[in-house]
Amino acid sequence: MKNILEVKGLKVSFHTYAGEVQAVRGVSFNLKKGEVLAIVGESGCGKSVTSQTIMRLIPSPPSVIKGGSILFDEKIDLLKLAPKEMESIRGSEIGMIFQDPMTSLNPTMAIGKQITEGLVKHQRITKEEALKQAIELLTLVGIPQPETRIKQYPHEFSGGMRQRVMIAISLACRPKLLIADEPTTALDVTIQAQIINLLKDLQEKLGSSIIIITHNLGVVADIAQRVVVMYAGKIVEQGTVDDIFYHSRHPYTLGLLNSVLRLDDDEKSELVPIEGMPPDLLAPPLGCAFAARCPHAMNICLQEDPQELIIQDEHKMACWLMDKRAVNVPKAKIRG
Repeated sequence: MKNILEVKGLKVSFHTYAGEVQAVRGVSFNLKKGEVLAIVGESGCGKSVTSQTIMRLIPSPPSVIKGGSILFDEKIDLLKLAPKEMESIRGSEIGMIFQDPMTSLNPTMAIGKQITEGLVKHQRITKEEALKQAIELLTLVGIPQPETRIKQYPHEFSGGMRQRVMIAISLACRPKLLIADEPTTALDVTIQAQIINLLKDLQEKLGSSIIIITHNLGVVADIAQRVVVMYAGKIVEQGTVDDIFYHSRHPYTLGLLNSVLRLDDDEKSELVPIEGMPPDLLAPPLGCAFAARCPHAMNICLQEDPQELIIQDEHKMACWLMDKRAVNVPKAKIRG
């Protein structure tokens, strides 16, 4: 299957008064057409910076893209496009769902107007045709009485309904790629499940490729085909959902899995936190960024950054525990 997106060696820094923050440090991954890819990791790991760089939404300055390429639809390097060229792709070819719909939606503008803006701009149709499509989109994302709701304002919608409106806006021009940046963060658990199920249904109906950015591995188990795990601006492990959930080997990935609530946990079960704090990316560590928090760290982990190794097929990992010279490698277990 062909790739809709190929990110190679992406490096993004921010220049601050304190110095250069190396937010993304050589990230490479691909997304196949019609596939759902999850990018997971703690806050500050670089996942949102990566997604917003794909959309070219991060202002420069203070950000600087220091290297890499982002190939879209096998022929367009998004990093080489002029602002006007990127503007024609953003919203029409690539859509984005932001994590907080209340700050992303315009509070002074009716929902219908916000949906039709992109349609009129990119598809060059009349306002009447755009309004008809907007009603169809609200129906598609499960908003009842769309003919009435389309005239209402964001404050008249619940948090879950506002997120559905954001999804409708992002889908307006039927983009080939949809990026959902923490789409369930501000919602309660029941509404989170509804939004994930909605994205899953829409992906099956429309065949769009989706990237979901999240800090919660539990959110993506039922929707993603592949998972990329990021830590301190780098990818530490990537593979299929089965690879990550059942055959994970990286201590950080195992730590994330152990910190997720499970349905079969009893009331006495305790979550296992990852001890310590992520490194300061103003001065990234010389070796593996996770070494200071890793229960299995060796001397080499503190001295040299591990290279990414292929474990099997699409399952890749950057960890010195996988090196053939490593001895007494512990068998890490997932809680339960």
